[in-house]
Amino acid sequence: MNRWLVNRFVQSPNWNERRRPISMVVLHYTGMKSAAEALERMCDPAAEVSAHYMIDEEGIVTSLVSEENRAWHAGRSYWRGESDVNSASIGIELVNPGHEWGYRPFPEAQMDALMPLLADILDRHDIPRANVVGHSDIAPARKQDPGELFDWARLGELGLALEIPAARMNLFYDNPGKFYLALERFGYDITEGRAAVAAFQRRWRPARIDGEIDGEIGGILFELLLERDIGRAR
Repeated sequence: MNRWLVNRFVQSPNWNERRRPISMVVLHYTGMKSAAEALERMCDPAAEVSAHYMIDEEGIVTSLVSEENRAWHAGRSYWRGESDVNSASIGIELVNPGHEWGYRPFPEAQMDALMPLLADILDRHDIPRANVVGHSDIAPARKQDPGELFDWARLGELGLALEIPAARMNLFYDNPGKFYLALERFGYDITEGRAAVAAFQRRWRPARIDGEIDGEIGGILFELLLERDIGRAR
């Protein structure tokens, strides 16, 4: 970790040893009324929750758990064959009240702090852009964060996540099962199909999130799989 990217260090007791090499970054929102509440919860042993970093709306970056250790941010989750996401990932919490307490856009100062921190993490750990994910991507039946107002497109343009492709065509699958299999092939847990579709929409087509399979998201998923198969979507 480059210490100049971090404004303060607050040690959370909520961590244990990793069992996997670091290969992912998971972005969250705190979903609480204030940064102080979120910080208190992530430092409360009884809560059994933490993250490696928290970034408040003013752009203050707090380190809570050393990257070499396993923070407890992902919960029951899955991505591309990995079910111990906590062991394989670095978790970043973005202060935002979330859908329960007044969800709002992420301020410029917060994004300006996130981008160099994320770039540094990806470079040091050689993390594929495809493994920069939201909590909703890895736990679609349980989570919505960081949500449809998070600027994934900006991260994609900067090479800090996969770019959001345009659907060059509407692609309608013969039946829902084929779409779900393609979604699973890309990386999602499809145990609860409608929730997985909504999570995909939230990330890749946030203008409409209804959990329904349509030609536009079929086309987007096709582009993502094509980019991966030809080696351009690491």
